[in-house]
Amino acid sequence: TTTRTKGEKVPWNGEYYVSFGSGRHRSWDDARKFGFISAGGGAWYTRTLKLLSPGDRVWVNDPAHGYVGVGKVVEPVVPVKEFTVRTPSGDVPALTALQTADALKETADDPERAECFVRVEWLDSVPVEKAFWEVGLFGNQNTVCRPTNAKWPHTVERLKTVFEVTS
Repeated sequence: TTTRTKGEKVPWNGEYYVSFGSGRHRSWDDARKFGFISAGGGAWYTRTLKLLSPGDRVWVNDPAHGYVGVGKVVEPVVPVKEFTVRTPSGDVPALTALQTADALKETADDPERAECFVRVEWLDSVPVEKAFWEVGLFGNQNTVCRPTNAKWPHTVERLKTVFEVTS
């Protein structure tokens, strides 16, 4: 292996990085159960969700714990008021079904701060307690990005050995 210098750029490999910070407004358990990624609190956090299109593959990192999943985007971004989740009794509004619904309702009517959702089909995911991290993996503060950092191809190849993914 060659030593990479900080900031070295490589062509983007078509794989998206997602930062998913659990907290008062979002739960990784819900995201796994109902198939989504989300962000909120302002345009800086939500605008990059628009980079994603159906069919895109996303690698999800919880910044406090490590990589927690890989999925395929199913639907483009929508605000929380338009997002539904599938339950045994049918599709219901996210604002009634999610653990964080009460917190989400506080900003649901504010187009700037409302949580926004992208539906994903999980190819593999783990509880946050089983997150994977090691020195040398890519991390970023943006909600979604198309990394061209030299660490990204290494990160994806490493994650493919940790998560069950084909190709």
